Amino acid sequence: MDCPSEENLIRMKLDGISSIANLDFDIVNRKLIVFHTGEIDQIEKSVIELNLGGKKISTEKTDQTDFKKNQNQKKLLWSVLIINFAFFIIEMTTGLISKSIGLVADSLDMLADSFVYGISLFAVGGTLIKKKRIAKLAGYFQITLAIIGFLEVLRRFFGDKELPDFSTMIIVSIFALIANGICLYILQKSKSKEEAHMKASMIFTSNDVIINLGVIVAGILVNYLSSNKPDLIIGTIVFVLVIQGAFRILKLSK
Repeated sequence: MDCPSEENLIRMKLDGISSIANLDFDIVNRKLIVFHTGEIDQIEKSVIELNLGGKKISTEKTDQTDFKKNQNQKKLLWSVLIINFAFFIIEMTTGLISKSIGLVADSLDMLADSFVYGISLFAVGGTLIKKKRIAKLAGYFQITLAIIGFLEVLRRFFGDKELPDFSTMIIVSIFALIANGICLYILQKSKSKEEAHMKASMIFTSNDVIINLGVIVAGILVNYLSSNKPDLIIGTIVFVLVIQGAFRILKLSK
């Protein structure tokens, strides 16, 4: 599992198998522990069908029967989702006003994170059909926005040479960087930070920090070089990342 969306993919694939009592993901080491009763053949077949390189390592008996869900963890993930969605709105608005492709692209990356967290949280207690419907809408919406962004990059590269407002790029990205830092702090202080889903969330947010730094550097280069190319380059890179994330989300709808 490389990200939370792949974890959701596995959860949805195994959804409905009544013999499964609990799934324990270790994303860092690419392992999944399935607590179940009865035969494992159906579970093993379902995992292999996902084409994620899955294979059974071992089976053993256990006396563990208590799998309490951590409500505090859900509250922390809700906090991270709200922060990400708020900065999607902020960066999209300021990106359009300042004519910065980098900020617009970063806002879509924030939206992508919100989708992943939202699908995870919404899926709790929901039906498989609802999960797939939400994932499909989110994935196609994300791809549509990214394609529009690519077209705007091409238009500005070959036509409009107007410089984006570098100061807005830098200031807003610094605030986004602070917001992602707060998200990391929230996740780090969680008592369940060693759990797989929380580790995945921290990896996700750490990647966002790198993107924020990229937009800040692009803003500095726009001012120093008097060119819009740095903004277009960072925007293109982030749009590619957004589309990759969208395809992962679309896997959830199959």
